Amino acid sequence: MNPLITIIHRDLLLVMRRKSEVLTALFFFVIVTSLFPLGIGADPNLLRKIAPGVIWVAALLSTLLGLQRMFAADYADGTLEQLVLSPNTFTTLVFGKIVAHWLVCGLPLVLLAPVIGIQFDLDASSLGILMAVLLLGTPVLSLLGSIGAALTLGVRGGSVLMSLLVLPLYIPVLIFGAGAVYANSEGLDITGHFSLLGALFILALAFVPWVSANAVKIAIE
Repeated sequence: MNPLITIIHRDLLLVMRRKSEVLTALFFFVIVTSLFPLGIGADPNLLRKIAPGVIWVAALLSTLLGLQRMFAADYADGTLEQLVLSPNTFTTLVFGKIVAHWLVCGLPLVLLAPVIGIQFDLDASSLGILMAVLLLGTPVLSLLGSIGAALTLGVRGGSVLMSLLVLPLYIPVLIFGAGAVYANSEGLDITGHFSLLGALFILALAFVPWVSANAVKIAIE
């Protein structure tokens, strides 16, 4: 566990030196979600209906903003090569970088979600479900996004290509995450949505760090 904690601590320290990048993603999330009530109007029924989709799409796009820097800086200065040559398991180190990305880009969105949900007139029950599905779904976004970040490492125009690779993988998370909040507001059963999100999280946790680690090794070679 020591190498994992060390790499998370290191990445968080580096992020603290570049606070503007984190604030940009959070500001983007707040602005995008706030523009919809202003543009659509103050109809509470309409706002409650579109709230899950709008918040999830904004969270998805905000997560994309931070994916490019997950490996790029370490690749540019040669740190990734040193990590590959270290005696620690490279998959563990890559998983640590994914966790650090979620702590910076995913967890703040979960904490901001209730404030955003109030703008859409969501009740307390829907706000709780929204936070729960974001807490379960945003780690999947970081995990799946690491694949795109690793595959486009060192590629010219990699940010655009990464978006094209990652966005289709995000669709199931978007559907089940937004669907859980909508189903709760309609009085429907939400256990299916949580079960599927949990299954996606477990599968991503089991396979994605290994896939991303091997993709990074290929990019380095």
